[in-house]
Amino acid sequence: MIELLAPAGDLERLKIALLYGADAVYIGGVDYSLRANAKNFSLEEIKEACKYAHNLKKRVYVTVNIVPHNNDLDNIEEYLKELDKINVDGIIVSDIYIMKLWAKLKLQLELHVSTQASTLNYHTALFYKTLGAKRIVLAREASEADIKIIKEKTNLDLEAFIHGAMCTSFSGRCVMSNYATGRDSNRGGCSQVCRYSFNIDGNEKDFEMMPKDLNMVAYIEDMIKVGVNSFKVEGRMRSIYYIATVISVYRHIIDKIVNKSLTKEYTKYCLDILNRCANRDSTSQFFKELPGYNEQYFLGRNEISNQDFLALVLDYDEKNKIATIEERNYFKPGDVAEIMGYDMDAKEFVIPTLYDENGKVIDAARHPKQVIKIPCEIPLKKDYIIRLKVFDIHDYL
Repeated sequence: MIELLAPAGDLERLKIALLYGADAVYIGGVDYSLRANAKNFSLEEIKEACKYAHNLKKRVYVTVNIVPHNNDLDNIEEYLKELDKINVDGIIVSDIYIMKLWAKLKLQLELHVSTQASTLNYHTALFYKTLGAKRIVLAREASEADIKIIKEKTNLDLEAFIHGAMCTSFSGRCVMSNYATGRDSNRGGCSQVCRYSFNIDGNEKDFEMMPKDLNMVAYIEDMIKVGVNSFKVEGRMRSIYYIATVISVYRHIIDKIVNKSLTKEYTKYCLDILNRCANRDSTSQFFKELPGYNEQYFLGRNEISNQDFLALVLDYDEKNKIATIEERNYFKPGDVAEIMGYDMDAKEFVIPTLYDENGKVIDAARHPKQVIKIPCEIPLKKDYIIRLKVFDIHDYL
């Protein structure tokens, strides 16, 4: 089984991730999750998420991966039973007590060991297997050789990160946030101190310690060969545009690998799209070799958020060929755009005349979340995305 696993910070992101090609999503509940700053899911929302995903024959995993102190475990039994009752497919856990509690309660949902457990060797993986774990979410620092031997010795499902933010500390085991801001990263409160700029002894340049982002486009086939089952994208707090773009790219890459049709030219096209979508540099980090100077930010970085996401499709009137869209960034008639659909290849689209909700012509879309109507011969669907056209696949062939 090859699984593309997407983050989801709320129900809107969950639906977008599944529509654009994810086989499964991982989400955090209001409690026991390591992304306290995300909106996260109530039990009722988790139930809705499972119903939506299962109707698509897709899966939902819930993170229960904090490093718990005594009072963090209040009501944990009731919570796990409730997750089991509402048909969550699996929980992602870092603490051994919670793993043993899973066994004691005889829950039907799967037990996955979180990346917070920092698993890098097969002995540890085998230990978790004795506790009932079906899957290990590998430490981000796992190399190709590490993964190969863990798979050979354990035959466990292996999940590995392929895209998104890295952590300066070892697989998230950070104390800097707690020290600097009083927010415990291991209980969901990370303030990303590693992204701060520090001035040391009045030097002209600030010092930073953060790693560049992870991007494994070039090595997905190698990861499949050494036994990775689940390919995980980081980013429960990312935008719907980021999630749709990243998941769509990796969906196409994985499918082309399976169909033996992936080319160097298409891979380069995908890399350019992903690098444009994010606002930080990215690299493959630990997979092939230890990262060095070029894989880190030490003396500053230039993070410019692009404005490629122009609009989200809300509705389409097939009879009159009129699309109702919600603006996200500035655009005007004549701009060359691209329609990205979850069930079609991207198509070029020149922005036509724009109308407001009352049918009045407007010269440009200037107000984020403004509802606009446009004539469009291309049949659109709800949740298609209109983005600025920057790259053309034909230029790579």
